[in-house]
Amino acid sequence: MKFIRSALLGASALSLAACASTDREPVASTAMEDSAEETDAQEAAHKELFALFADADERNLKLNPMNALFRGDMRYADQLGDYLTDEYNDASRADAELNLAKLAQIDRSKLTPTEQLAYDVFKYDQERAVKGLTPELLAVTEVRPVNHFSGFHTFYPGFASGQSAAPFKTLEDYENNLKRHANYVVLTDRAIAKFREGLDSGVLETKLTIGNVISQLDTQLAMEIHESPFWMPITNFPDDFSASDRERLKFEYLESIESIYAAHRRLRDFLRDDYYAKARDSVGLSQMQGGPALYQHLIEGTTTLPLTPDYLHNLGLSEVARIKTGLEEIKAEVGFEGTLNEFFDYVRTDPQFKPQSREALTQTYYDIGKQVDEKIGDYFSLLPKTPLLIKPYEEYREQFSAGGSYESGSPDGSRPGTFYFNAYDLPSRLTTGNVTLYLHEGAPGHHFQISLARENEDLPSFMRFGGKTAYVEGWALYSETLGYEMGFFDDPWNRYGTLQDEQLRAMRLVVDTGLHAKGWTRQQAIDFMLENSGMTETEVIAEVERYIAIPSQALAYKVGALKIQELRSRAEERLGDAYDIRDFHAQVLNTGALPLPVLEAKIDRWIANGGG
Repeated sequence: MKFIRSALLGASALSLAACASTDREPVASTAMEDSAEETDAQEAAHKELFALFADADERNLKLNPMNALFRGDMRYADQLGDYLTDEYNDASRADAELNLAKLAQIDRSKLTPTEQLAYDVFKYDQERAVKGLTPELLAVTEVRPVNHFSGFHTFYPGFASGQSAAPFKTLEDYENNLKRHANYVVLTDRAIAKFREGLDSGVLETKLTIGNVISQLDTQLAMEIHESPFWMPITNFPDDFSASDRERLKFEYLESIESIYAAHRRLRDFLRDDYYAKARDSVGLSQMQGGPALYQHLIEGTTTLPLTPDYLHNLGLSEVARIKTGLEEIKAEVGFEGTLNEFFDYVRTDPQFKPQSREALTQTYYDIGKQVDEKIGDYFSLLPKTPLLIKPYEEYREQFSAGGSYESGSPDGSRPGTFYFNAYDLPSRLTTGNVTLYLHEGAPGHHFQISLARENEDLPSFMRFGGKTAYVEGWALYSETLGYEMGFFDDPWNRYGTLQDEQLRAMRLVVDTGLHAKGWTRQQAIDFMLENSGMTETEVIAEVERYIAIPSQALAYKVGALKIQELRSRAEERLGDAYDIRDFHAQVLNTGALPLPVLEAKIDRWIANGGG
């Protein structure tokens, strides 16, 4: 089932002047000659900056053709990219170094405040790119090219199905997909070669993640070709395709998909027969060769702050304790007699908190979406024009997917953004968290933030389409808290759900650092989460295995949300009666996903200017 909601309340007509030349002050007609020279210098710096942005973006799209395709740019639609090669890494490094050299030639002092913001974000991105492409980091990342949470084998089937960003409207679209299939087979074989390099160097993935990958590949290989996602474009030919073209494409697609299946078998057999027995029994980076340095690098990239594992671990412990107090208060409010963990067990097991069916769960999310639409104008003046699609994960990938996620729409709003929710193992899905999940993944969470950035053509492309995890996930977690003001959490069970979800983000700080810096085992992490929350064991296992697969990503939520909450409190206190929550949200959202220090400096400037 699926449901497309109309663009939320109509897109706002607000003009986004960020990073555009229109925010320059006009020069008075009586200005002296030196003022005119200053204006010329400012205009020259502006042109140089945006010429660099445009040139860098073009080079990036050639190196990363999938980025272009997701924007609707079809120039490189027959390619996936030349990933997992020295040539790609060398070109990417040279690109970033060139960008930094060109940026250093631009006089930042001649730029407007919003241009300086773009300058700073670009500089941050390029410096991070160079650091991530050092031989030391590549030696511990590229030789682990696939796990169950991150890999082409999980992304590509959905992408190639005709239900994602790749269009299937013309013969050229169908033929481009065949070329991408061939590219995918090459990438799959390269992944095997990279794993072999890791066997030689001693840098290995975990048995846990590789075992999950083997299961994923088994599931895909068990599908008949004609029932696989790869065959779906053949079942949805455009009406104007001739009979001869349809027959030709059926034959060519069958051959191409057989090649994909053969590549999947090669990868599955290699991982099962050659790699698994040698993979790490341990699950944390601290126990992997080169892992501690990699983890610190990942923390700084994920949070955009120079935080240590110890600081984050202790922050998580304090937040876990605070939120447990709130859960104790709900237990008393609903009159439950027993311990907090007995209360958790009650909610975990009582049928009233279980979805009755896949269809009923879907309808619940439709209803929540409509209720949010009715309230959203009180909190936001800046609204996306991109519609929001609500649907469950496809069954072929739901078992290993998160509880929910968001897939962005097209920049022009013609393809909706999608809020996915998980309907696998329905008895494990508690309805208490439905409102919070929608606010996070849908509106006003990821859908607002990502759509508004992509729709804002005044921003340079790297700010429209890029993202900093601490900002992106921090905004989505902050969005959950708006449920209090909207009245959703007056209901104690919805409030229970949102505190449980906030507790999840607090526990992530503890568990991610526990696993990757303090030597925790998988079972230690599971036990901690079950002890301190009302999550089901199915949910906890999926979360812990996610943290094992993608270290540091889970740290971003709480770090980013706490920073946005801090900035909001600062604005409320300093602006007083001049404070308007709609203006604050517009300031946070109208320049894309920023590094947290850059966002803080921006909000401080806005406050200093009186919130205007």
